[in-house]
Amino acid sequence: MKIGKVVGRIVSTRKHEQLVGSKFLICQMLEGQGQEMKIVAVDTVGAGIGEKVLISMGSSARLSCMKADAPVDAAIVGIVDEENDLSLYQ
Repeated sequence: MKIGKVVGRIVSTRKHEQLVGSKFLICQMLEGQGQEMKIVAVDTVGAGIGEKVLISMGSSARLSCMKADAPVDAAIVGIVDEENDLSLYQ
């Protein structure tokens, strides 16, 4: 999984039939995880703009959408409430 921040949303009136009803969010990857990259992820947890989220990618993202044959490469599977950087204690 990766950590990202939701920075926007995508509205698509025409899409693959397996994606009908899905919400698409634009996520900025956070430091050390390809931070220059933005991705579009299917929201499975009701995330909103400005929230830090956990992003599953690849085949596990597709499975998290409960649609094994949907064309999904990234899915938001959690909202980060708190994070602890253990490197601060070393």
